[in-house]
Amino acid sequence: MHVDGEPRHTSPVAFVAAFVFVAGVLWMLFTPAPYAVQSPGPTIDSLGDYRDITLIDVNGAPTYPDDEGELLITTVVAAGGPGYPVNVPQAIEAWASPKATVVPKEALYPPDVSREEMDATAQQQMSRSQHDATIMALDQLGIDVPVQVSVAGVDLESGAYGLLEEGDRIEAVATPQDGRIAIEIYPDLASTLANTPPGTTVSVYFERDGETREVSFDTLDDGYGGSMLGIFLDPEFDMPFDVDIELEKVGGPSAGTMFALGIMDLLTPEPLVGDHVVAGTGTINLNGRIGPIGGIKQKMFGAHRDGAEFFLAPAENCSEVRGNVPRGLHVVRVDTLDDAVEAVGHIRDGSVSSLPEC
Repeated sequence: MHVDGEPRHTSPVAFVAAFVFVAGVLWMLFTPAPYAVQSPGPTIDSLGDYRDITLIDVNGAPTYPDDEGELLITTVVAAGGPGYPVNVPQAIEAWASPKATVVPKEALYPPDVSREEMDATAQQQMSRSQHDATIMALDQLGIDVPVQVSVAGVDLESGAYGLLEEGDRIEAVATPQDGRIAIEIYPDLASTLANTPPGTTVSVYFERDGETREVSFDTLDDGYGGSMLGIFLDPEFDMPFDVDIELEKVGGPSAGTMFALGIMDLLTPEPLVGDHVVAGTGTINLNGRIGPIGGIKQKMFGAHRDGAEFFLAPAENCSEVRGNVPRGLHVVRVDTLDDAVEAVGHIRDGSVSSLPEC
């Protein structure tokens, strides 16, 4: 029993327990966890400015700035990689948040790839995304962009392997249903193949060493009911005017769909979405298909936070969309740029009841 006036003595057991507790807290605070955390990032209006610079700038064609609606590019902030470690409390907090996703660090940051290499790859993807979005936006508006398509390589599984070589310039493609189609703009090739059932024997006319040659082989399945040649292509476009997109410190290909819509809005007298705020995501390629992306849950929450009413989601991301949609956000499923254009038209006109959902 303790008597007033007598000194207290700390038990060795209590001292050890306190030491272990403090050491454990310090370990949690300062030891990196083997996880990466994805959280909602900022949104960027493709119709406005980014860091006081006009995001999309067109030179050589009439433009129609839109100050009514917004077309929001959505982003994800990821932590856990080199230079941005996640500690244990941060990982626990993220696990408890409906807006964040916690994944093994290796899922986002391969151990054999440096931060610099990842950033360089992301910037290359962003640059290609901007380029392809521009081509597809102009195609949607009926503006032809002449192209020369050369072979950059051939898939080993392709019937063209051993027949076509790097540097061959594709001049035309012939199919049983369409006959010979000259490749003058990229949709000449993309549309022809999209309408050709897989396994069809096609003829490819190409220029090599100054002479036109012809080879025939069976097409591969593109996964959407159409065909692909199994050739890596290197298209060179002759742009009718300059379209510049300024977006620093944001990488990856996932803004392609929103870039395309933003370019179309700028080149169209009528606002694309009226006075609505529409966000979205999705890669886009030169056949007009919208591809899946990562971090869609975080992008939906970021869009909702910044006032979006509607969100355009790639069809292939629908399994991740279900059960994660913020209350009040209307998610629209899109497979192609045609779908996205049709969707924003319905949103502008207020006829949204028929829009497809995930």
